[in-house]
Amino acid sequence: MFKLSKKSDYGLMAINYIASYEADGIASTKRIAEEYSIPVELLAKILQRLAKNGLIIGQNGPKGGYILSRGLSKISIGEVVQALEGPIGIVSCYHDESNPCMQISKCTVRSPMKKIQENIIRYLNGITLDEMNHLVPMKKE
Repeated sequence: MFKLSKKSDYGLMAINYIASYEADGIASTKRIAEEYSIPVELLAKILQRLAKNGLIIGQNGPKGGYILSRGLSKISIGEVVQALEGPIGIVSCYHDESNPCMQISKCTVRSPMKKIQENIIRYLNGITLDEMNHLVPMKKE
């Protein structure tokens, strides 16, 4: 089954939280973790990865936390997923050249799977976080 991991779910939720509280300042890891009942250590790793990939900016210090690196209309779901999961794919033969498939010369599904994979990537890269938020409104207290 093709599905996103909890890392991606949590990453998308965290970025939305950061965006919704941007006017209030910096969103801390602890505050986000408490809001969504996510283990702080796991969320810290997710946020560090998002920062490393340039989607959010970390601010150190006692009042530290995270802000968006750019607006939600400039960040795609695909970017978040790839930052946390690595290359998006439903078959590994397109991403893992170090472990070539033994069936490659006989494979009858490689070409159709590539087309499906490309469409999934295009779709995820084509939906911005801003568009996603219009589908499901964010909760702000």
